[in-house]
Amino acid sequence: MTDALYASVLRLDRRAIRKLAITDPYSLHRVVYSLFDDTRTEAEKRGHDPSGIVFADKGGNRLGRTILTLSDRAAAQGVIWDGEAFGEVESRPIPEDFLRHPRYRFEVVVNPTVTSAGKRVPIKGRDAIEKWFVERSAENWGFSAPAQSLQVGQVNVQQFKGKHGNHITLSQAHLTGLLEVTDEARFRESFARGIGRGRAFGCGLLQIRPVIDNPFGS
Repeated sequence: MTDALYASVLRLDRRAIRKLAITDPYSLHRVVYSLFDDTRTEAEKRGHDPSGIVFADKGGNRLGRTILTLSDRAAAQGVIWDGEAFGEVESRPIPEDFLRHPRYRFEVVVNPTVTSAGKRVPIKGRDAIEKWFVERSAENWGFSAPAQSLQVGQVNVQQFKGKHGNHITLSQAHLTGLLEVTDEARFRESFARGIGRGRAFGCGLLQIRPVIDNPFGS
């Protein structure tokens, strides 16, 4: 890729989670975005230009919580909140040849929606979500995801308040499977920017690893 990308891991212990008041997707969004300089102009924000940041919440245990990020700029070494430092960040640049493979195994959390009567509505049911993902990947994201390789895992709906107190409903579906790159430039953009909607709240980060052999048996 011509533009650098950085993969980072943010680890927060239980004290940090409590002090940072991480209780929902918006509070997590607030913490993740605090790791990066805000490089967009107000006009770019109003035009909904990509933030250059996508992330995935990997959940936690009794010790803490782990969040993965992909960004077009380096992350800070930790979260600074009210003058205090929290968390640990490990960061590395994405190797130049990482996105040159033809096939990958992937994991992603998506926000499956469709426009109906001028409104965004969630897609319900695992079969419908699978069909939506297969069609969208082929049409928009630069890769094909054969239905026989797909697994739709946890599906849930979260409701929370946004920055201005507005109520947000976010449907999420966890998918894993195999993908084959069909349009290298578009696939690279999908990886860099994330796929689908809800990216500001932890959806859309393609977590991928190359497949060296041919899983499709051609």
